[in-house]
Amino acid sequence: MKRPPDARLSAARYALEQADPDARTGEQDDDAPVDAGQATLDERAMAVEVAIQQAMRRGDFDRLPGAGKPLPGIGGRQDPDWWIRRKIERERLSGLGPPALTLRTEDAALEERLDALHVESAVREALEDFNARVREARRQLLGGPPVVTRPRDVEAEVAAWRQRAEQRRAERERARDQERRREAELLAAMTWRERRRHRRGAR
Repeated sequence: MKRPPDARLSAARYALEQADPDARTGEQDDDAPVDAGQATLDERAMAVEVAIQQAMRRGDFDRLPGAGKPLPGIGGRQDPDWWIRRKIERERLSGLGPPALTLRTEDAALEERLDALHVESAVREALEDFNARVREARRQLLGGPPVVTRPRDVEAEVAAWRQRAEQRRAERERARDQERRREAELLAAMTWRERRRHRRGAR
């Protein structure tokens, strides 16, 4: 009784032949089918599986970007231009792509941009410029993906900017108070000679 071919051996032989076509030796029998030297779908699938398992044992899939993290965008609205938006966000490209995508990227980072401004007039100017570009993009007649970015409420954004600025000031003040308390506790634990040397060194 003829034994069936070993699938793993066939897969390994196929992988070798693909890597080195000159490795094929011998001639086919006259009675062998024309496609006897070609790998079947099962053999190809086995070769892929063997390659994956070998890569896993080598650790080729360890520490890949995003490992252990949920896939971004799961559960959200389907965006047909997700790949363009993802590239713009990943590579921090600016001014590229249709307005629908560039404005969406800018909208996501708008608060951070506003927080870098120190005066209210500059915040208002940035918001008015952003809203003007959003309105202009919504009136476009050139086609492309729809503009889903909404204009910002200037007064609400300015109020939120003030609140974030106040929170940052309060956090800085708390950090200074903690530093003063730590220094006072450190001085209290010193002898008078150590305190004198400390004050001299601080001058």
